Amino acid sequence: MSHLLTIAGALRQWSTNRLLAAEAARLFAPETLTVADLRLPLYDGDLEDNQGFPPEVQALADQIAAADAVVISTPEYNKALSGVLKNALDWVSRTKGSPWRHKPVAIMSAAAGRSGGERAQSSLRLALAPFRVWLVPGPEVLVADSSNAFDADGGLADARYEKALAELMAALRNAAGR
Repeated sequence: MSHLLTIAGALRQWSTNRLLAAEAARLFAPETLTVADLRLPLYDGDLEDNQGFPPEVQALADQIAAADAVVISTPEYNKALSGVLKNALDWVSRTKGSPWRHKPVAIMSAAAGRSGGERAQSSLRLALAPFRVWLVPGPEVLVADSSNAFDADGGLADARYEKALAELMAALRNAAGR
């Protein structure tokens, strides 16, 4: 049984990172797909101390724990991963049970610039390191000029991106099968 969780580090409904995560899910072809919602309150230690974990934070941690594999697609904001994604990682790091530990994870990015979010991926790798995930090493999927990289149906318009994404999803499926 394969259960895939996709996490897009952008909140916009039609963001290119949501489109990229959806394409990754299509190519992974999971039996069960969960799409994470990162509309979380900003991390606040006082909130955690006084009220515990917000239900949406615990739901995200539970989704991570239940998934066989995770896809994270991040935009690049000011040469790093998005604040929305970093906030989610910070919240989940505080939950019990280490939901990320040994979880197969594939990362990708879609960005307006010509590097396709390379620095965002680099900062995401650093942010994931303490969680001890099984990060699929590649191929790297860096979708540049992302507003022009998808067709009208939300599919990748460039066969090179689709090929790299298909290879990455095959590697993720293999890692999840271990």
